[in-house]
Amino acid sequence: MNINDCSIRLETDADHAAVENLIREAFWNVYRPGCSEHYVIHVLRDDPAFVKELDFVMERDGKLIGQNMFMRTVILADDGQTVPVLTMGPICITPELKRRGYGKILLDYSLQKAAELGFGAVLFEGNIAFYGKSGFDYAGKFGIRYHDLPPEADASFFLCRELKTGYLTGVTGVYQTPPGYYVGDAEVEAFDRAFPPKEKLRLPGQLF
Repeated sequence: MNINDCSIRLETDADHAAVENLIREAFWNVYRPGCSEHYVIHVLRDDPAFVKELDFVMERDGKLIGQNMFMRTVILADDGQTVPVLTMGPICITPELKRRGYGKILLDYSLQKAAELGFGAVLFEGNIAFYGKSGFDYAGKFGIRYHDLPPEADASFFLCRELKTGYLTGVTGVYQTPPGYYVGDAEVEAFDRAFPPKEKLRLPGQLF
């Protein structure tokens, strides 16, 4: 699919190293000194919950500039149901092209494809100021709680978008992060040694 000066396609095996480097550049020193997201996607590609049909890369002038991917997960509903949903990410755009609209193009395309495949809803952690422009709202408004989060804690980071209107109507319960997202620091450090050295910095605004 061509959109202005960029194109979006499925990731191939040949893209893996370049995508991991792209993610590393995009997330380095953003949420913590260094990052783990490049290792997370390396691990998730082999996870049974990984949705290969929703593993996208964005190109511009023959160069990878963005990526997004999805995982299957569930809501453990208060009435005993297990409600299938998606979660998303890492999603990124190369640092030099951030805030130029490419991220929203990639996000909206990805969500459209997820809807076409019949998925009902996407829940994940993100900034409402950006993701709200693509139809996300606070998950609490849908009656969905983030696992292990105390009731009084700030859950404004936890977002939801229905891909099927009414999919979560009448559902209340607890969202489950896929286990594959939890990686150990030692594993991340070992994996990162295969990349060019970068300085880890403690910066204002980091979460960890």
